Amino acid sequence: MPSAGCLQHPHHVQYRSAADSIRTRLQEDSISVEPRINDRIRVPEVRLVGAAGEQIGIVSTGEALRRAQEADLDLVEVAPDARPPVCKLMDYGKFKYESAQKAREARRNQVLTVIKEMKLRPKIDPHDYETKKGHVVRFLQAGDKVKVTIMFRGREQSRPELGFRLLQRLAQDVAELGVIESAPKQDGRNMIMVLAPHKQQRARPAVTAAAG
Repeated sequence: MPSAGCLQHPHHVQYRSAADSIRTRLQEDSISVEPRINDRIRVPEVRLVGAAGEQIGIVSTGEALRRAQEADLDLVEVAPDARPPVCKLMDYGKFKYESAQKAREARRNQVLTVIKEMKLRPKIDPHDYETKKGHVVRFLQAGDKVKVTIMFRGREQSRPELGFRLLQRLAQDVAELGVIESAPKQDGRNMIMVLAPHKQQRARPAVTAAAG
């Protein structure tokens, strides 16, 4: 009679086979993301583009590979759905490196916009107004947008013009640093306005991030 270990062995093999097949499929999926190059191009003929972008025309895949080898370049399929597929002669390793560098540079140059919020009462006293305005100034100088909210309570809700005038005053006071991106509007019991820094202010965080 087979031992317990022998009875378990077939199940163990099946488990490993399933895992191997899943791993193989994942590897194939990751490979398929990149274009086919050199010997992986298995069509009879291609439309060939030279390294400088010149049109060579339709040639056999063997001829295209020969030209790539003579030029010490790779044959890269750039338009697989065309008939015949379009392939280009290039240094694929250099192309991948430069593409990765450009992608990193683009990410570095992206401006990360942060929206800050400042809340005011329609009948704010002068000292509090100056304090709140100072915060808005600092936010705009840092390149951040500012959502300004006027909070109405009780009978104040019947005087929306108070909030509107306050928002207009604030926008004028910080006009050198920012502009009104979203005009004052009623939002339930509140009134809101969004200020955005001028373009040169918005560019500042990206420059700082790149330097760091």
